[in-house]
Amino acid sequence: MTTKLLDRPVAPAHPATSNTAAFATYPELLTWLMDADAPQDDAVRKQRQDRVAELRRDRLVRPAIFVGMGTCGLGAGAQETLDAIRAYLDQNEIKADVVKVGCIGLCSSEPLVEIQLPGRTRVTFQQITKDKVSGLLDSVLAGRIPDKQVLAQHRHATLEPWEDVPFLDEHPFFGPQTRWVLVNCGLIDPSQIDEYIAHGGYQALAKAVRQYTPDQVCDLVEASGLRGRGGGGFPTGKKWKFARQAKGDHKYLICNADEGDPGAFMDRAVIESDPHRLVEGMVLAAYAIGATKAYVYIRAEYPLAIKRLKAALSQAEANRLLGQNILGTDFSLEIVIKMGAGAFVCGEETALIHSIEGRRGMPRPRPPFPAVSGLFKKPTIINNVETLANVPSLVDRGAEWFSAVGTSTSKGTKVFALSGKVSRTGLVEVAMGTTVRQIVFDIGGGIANGRHYKAVQIGGPSGGCIPEQHLDIDIDYESLKTVGAMMGSGGLVVMDEDNCMVDVAKFFMDFIQRESCGKCIPCREGTRRMLEILQRITRGRRREQGIDALERFHSVLHLQDLAETIRDASLCGLGMTAPNPVLSTLRFFRHEYETHIFERRCPAGVCSELVTYTIDAEKCKGCALCAKKCPTQAIVGTPKMPHYIVAEKCIGCGTCMDVCRPQAVMKA
Repeated sequence: MTTKLLDRPVAPAHPATSNTAAFATYPELLTWLMDADAPQDDAVRKQRQDRVAELRRDRLVRPAIFVGMGTCGLGAGAQETLDAIRAYLDQNEIKADVVKVGCIGLCSSEPLVEIQLPGRTRVTFQQITKDKVSGLLDSVLAGRIPDKQVLAQHRHATLEPWEDVPFLDEHPFFGPQTRWVLVNCGLIDPSQIDEYIAHGGYQALAKAVRQYTPDQVCDLVEASGLRGRGGGGFPTGKKWKFARQAKGDHKYLICNADEGDPGAFMDRAVIESDPHRLVEGMVLAAYAIGATKAYVYIRAEYPLAIKRLKAALSQAEANRLLGQNILGTDFSLEIVIKMGAGAFVCGEETALIHSIEGRRGMPRPRPPFPAVSGLFKKPTIINNVETLANVPSLVDRGAEWFSAVGTSTSKGTKVFALSGKVSRTGLVEVAMGTTVRQIVFDIGGGIANGRHYKAVQIGGPSGGCIPEQHLDIDIDYESLKTVGAMMGSGGLVVMDEDNCMVDVAKFFMDFIQRESCGKCIPCREGTRRMLEILQRITRGRRREQGIDALERFHSVLHLQDLAETIRDASLCGLGMTAPNPVLSTLRFFRHEYETHIFERRCPAGVCSELVTYTIDAEKCKGCALCAKKCPTQAIVGTPKMPHYIVAEKCIGCGTCMDVCRPQAVMKA
């Protein structure tokens, strides 16, 4: 079999050439990198070793500068940083490779820039905005590491490390992690297939199609204990076998990349940073179930991920890793990208299927399950991005290797998007069984600004809130259910004492109610009623008329019963889990509900209609700025004398507190 690399260079050179220019003269290079049975001639072995060393950057002839160009980095100003780096190299006539990589995971430290000099290890620098570029490059290119910007250096077996620079695997954010899915993120150029191959990519595919039957691949995945990472946690190998055994002239594979949960960005980051891992996982899954066509259902709001995935598919097909007769076998697969319109319900697998078919995205009753009758009524398997991204390493290293990490019922690792009131935010991958406390306080660095931990929302709108007394609960499928939460896709939002849990429940219920497809009454009408109850709880007296106050007390008595009815009677999984945010906050933060209901007060001061403001007469200078800015003229007083607030006119907007210079306005 003859394969060829794409003619484009592995890393864009500056100005014209690169350490890792593609070896167009070696058409067998791809085979050498993948095939354990490649020729063992000394010259061939030397060529292979040299090429791998170049692609892995174990050997450089000039500096290489890596810029994190994921969505998080771009949002922090990485494009301006990249432009400043190129301008610096032009002005100083310095030849260096400039490589655009994905997200390494530590989003709170973006823009991230890494620099590697010939013979030395690769060093990561944080928060490198465009104004810091010149100083950074002046120092590093002269052999000095600036203390203020340095984050850590990569560990390497043969390259010389820098003195007094900590290693990345010792950093508190990265040290506790077990990076399997994220292993290449931020390390390789996601636009170059040969870099992925040099880091072990597509070896699992070569092994599978040459050594294993499809049934053996299904057995391997089932033996590993891999479970779906999209929320339900169904055993992946068992799911594949259902489709494998189902009768049908065509079978389909769907990758669910419709990441709709607030606070979730795992799928986006993986596709942006390591798209070939997803492609390889999809080809392996399709081979196992006997599919000849696959779809990636991805949010249209992810333009960068879509761009990089399209490039990866083209490169894979050009190298006979996708398309007709993959790696010279009789196995063929077509992968199609289908962009969704952002409907949350299309994350549910049957609604997703309807959307691909060109119909309105609405769930349907099951059975029959998609593995028996799915897309176009053919056997169909739906896995999410993280599940499929686990498959290449699993197949390459074996079931025992995978199952050695995790708990008795939850094997492997889990990727979380850590956000909210935490010091270090970003993408985190930990072994199953890691505690919530370890993620929030060890990896995340604890609560930001010295505030006190209140809860973490895990699993998105379908998940629940974990309070302080359960911080030591293990992250696995079964343990989380005991506290009314669920793994979900991996959103993990940290909240502190300034968050109101009633307001949090109202936020998620508002999201769920707006995103309900409306097909079944329990979800459509039940979530609306729950939202109305929460709105009444957080409403002040000024907006009440007639018997509103009576309805407020009467309706809240039915909140929990209504939630349980929705959970038991809804058509799809999204409806069944819709009440979880309310149920979990009711369970652990009932006192906050009671304070809102009986005292008409929000302890956190978040629910504006329940907040009252007072002016400290000793601090007030009588400047009248608050009175001028008050939209309802609720503040009165004479110039240079203490002012006061007329409670009946105050709407609780907080403008007075925002504009008061001596900070005399306080929440009552």
